[in-house]
Amino acid sequence: MARLAGRRALFAVPILLAVTFGVFAIAAASPFDPVKAYAGTAGLTASQDNLDQLRANLGADRPFTARWWDWLTAAVGGDLGDSSVMRQPVADVITERIGWSVLLATTAFALAILLGSLLGVLAARRRGGIVDRAVTSLAYTLEAAPPFWLGLLAVWLFALKLGVLPAGGLTDTGSSVITAGQVASHLILPAAVLAISQLPWFALYVRQGVGDALDEDPVRGARARGLAPRTVLVGHALRSGMLPVLTLVGSRVPELITGALLVETVFSWPGIAAATVEAATSVDFPLLAALTVLATAAVLLGNLLADLLYGLADPRVGFDG
Repeated sequence: MARLAGRRALFAVPILLAVTFGVFAIAAASPFDPVKAYAGTAGLTASQDNLDQLRANLGADRPFTARWWDWLTAAVGGDLGDSSVMRQPVADVITERIGWSVLLATTAFALAILLGSLLGVLAARRRGGIVDRAVTSLAYTLEAAPPFWLGLLAVWLFALKLGVLPAGGLTDTGSSVITAGQVASHLILPAAVLAISQLPWFALYVRQGVGDALDEDPVRGARARGLAPRTVLVGHALRSGMLPVLTLVGSRVPELITGALLVETVFSWPGIAAATVEAATSVDFPLLAALTVLATAAVLLGNLLADLLYGLADPRVGFDG
């Protein structure tokens, strides 16, 4: 296990280097001007000399390769630079927001796995039956629905129409204190929408895996010995049928990150979504590079976690292969 993790860590280094270099190259080719974004409305009346001086102060007049190398060497030493759009260190921007994004993503992912697995097992028990057709139809329908559309629909129904849940934000309007109760109530809608956007994949994978396991010879033998259907399902078919889901956990991390950015934007959740959008539109090189590295590292860790879980669940899979 340690050897696998070590190999993946070494493999991640060139990937992260390529990703950061690509971020600086794409941002340099972007039509957005970081100097005008930094100056704001004052840039509309500023002279060209002042804008050129500001460009020099920000280092925006240097080649992107030089800016990338300076950022990279500083980041290795723990300095992620300063965000020009947020007017604070990049490390502080991430520290203030990453916790709320992790809370939203982990809550939604846990709900998606639990509910998706439950629906998948119910559908697999009698493939072709009413429950199976209903679950698969619902899964394919939700799979085609964009997260932002689900979010807007949830806001219209539960916040505007029924008025039972807040429409967005982290706390109630006018409140200056963050309480656990307010966070929980404001978390329900975004977490549910993000979970629903991920749920179809788990439901379909579990349905297929458990359904195939129920047709295997060992499970048929257990059923022929007179074991109760519940025992056959839980004790024999469920374990082998759930193995493909473990690999799905890692592969869904990129979609989870993308969905979380959209959901955070719809519900004004104070995570890294707003920072990512502002960094992209303002060509904030240090912040954009740090957030991209963070997302890439999350994807790599998700794939590693999936492999480790698969190896622990199935002894036939070796970690050194």
